Amino acid sequence: MPKHQRKQGKFWPWVRPLIWEKAQEIYQMEQAKGMGEDFKGLTATHKELREGGYFYMAKLIVLRNLWREKKGLPSIEEEGAMHE
Repeated sequence: MPKHQRKQGKFWPWVRPLIWEKAQEIYQMEQAKGMGEDFKGLTATHKELREGGYFYMAKLIVLRNLWREKKGLPSIEEEGAMHE
């Protein structure tokens, strides 16, 4: 079926922006760690996030957190905060 005739899904259009947001967050945390006081809060392009592996890491985290939420478990971040 041609791409323009496909029916729009409900899951990925909703989840994809969450993944990009998380990828940007991971990128900025890593940049801030390396630059210390010099960090300016720059954002990366989608291409940079994909090439740097940030999109893939974020995808795993977001999908895992959604699965945990569905099962009634705390997210990875929440679980980490409980053990601190």
